Amino acid sequence: MKKRLLSVILAAGMTIGLLAGCGGAAQPASTSDGGAKGGSKVGVSMPTKDLQRWNQDGANMEKELKAAGFDVDLQFASNDVQTQVSQIENMISSGANVLVIAAIEGSSLGEALDMAKEANIPVIAYDRLIMNSDAVSYYATFDNYKVGTVQGTYVKDTLDLDNAAGPFNIEFTAGDPGDNNAGFFFNGAYDVLKDYVDSGKLNVVSGQKTFEEVATPTWATEVAQNRAENILSSYYADGTELDVWLCSNDSTALGVENALAANYSGKYPIITGQDCDIENTKNMIAGKQSMSVFKDTRTLASQVVKMVGQILNNQTVDVNDTKTYDNGVKVVPSFLCEPVFADANNYKTILIDSGYYTEDQLK
Repeated sequence: MKKRLLSVILAAGMTIGLLAGCGGAAQPASTSDGGAKGGSKVGVSMPTKDLQRWNQDGANMEKELKAAGFDVDLQFASNDVQTQVSQIENMISSGANVLVIAAIEGSSLGEALDMAKEANIPVIAYDRLIMNSDAVSYYATFDNYKVGTVQGTYVKDTLDLDNAAGPFNIEFTAGDPGDNNAGFFFNGAYDVLKDYVDSGKLNVVSGQKTFEEVATPTWATEVAQNRAENILSSYYADGTELDVWLCSNDSTALGVENALAANYSGKYPIITGQDCDIENTKNMIAGKQSMSVFKDTRTLASQVVKMVGQILNNQTVDVNDTKTYDNGVKVVPSFLCEPVFADANNYKTILIDSGYYTEDQLK
């Protein structure tokens, strides 16, 4: 009944649009700089405020979209799928011209996406691919597989695996199984290290080395910490030394670091991360985390704003990958930004000199 009523409302709105001289979703007038005149509304759906990066992504997106002349409806869904569905439905019914969605779970937005498609509203999947829907128009993200290869290569180079005798002990912590990106991150890293694991130069002491075994629901720090505590008490309490804990992102790395602080007294291991969150960057400076892949969300936000303008002005939309990201229904045209890594040696150049953080934020 809810869907039928919304369909009637949308159909009425489209009829009014036709009478006013425009068909389908409202198309704004172009401006000379490729932006849009007032009245173009962009709905931005972010997963949660619980992780620093989504707050930054949302703030960057809102700032740049408003500067480009768009009205912005920014919502955070508290990591609750039904809340996100309801928020997206409200964006549709309130007249959004484009939707930018960072999905909590890539396959759980079906009804809302059906409504967007029915209303002829383009959808940009933001940094997380939306799965099993033909309503997704574009995907904007970082090269997620490369994020993993950067982490794996850091471990390979730091341990000098091609020359060192080894063996070295390693554990893995991956991300949320409901996030399509998490598999790309893990596979990118594991593919770099697989030969060393197979040969025994890298020894996974816990035996947990498949994505399913090492995944962390909702990327939660507490979940990663509890699992790390169990591994440390089960496999390292006898004095076995840990050389590497490869973590897919900073929230899970923080959980591992918390577990190590309370449950491990051996040589401190290499720990990887992603996002350069403030607490993790402080830990890098203090020697408690080795590196974090930096994905400058300002770059991603700028690209998405550009894509929104191109969509609404009926221009060719910038993409640089048309083969990789199959969501189960279609290969989604994508724009991939390049990640880099930060560590204690270069964080000032990458994070402070670029204006991403101030020195006071990292004290």
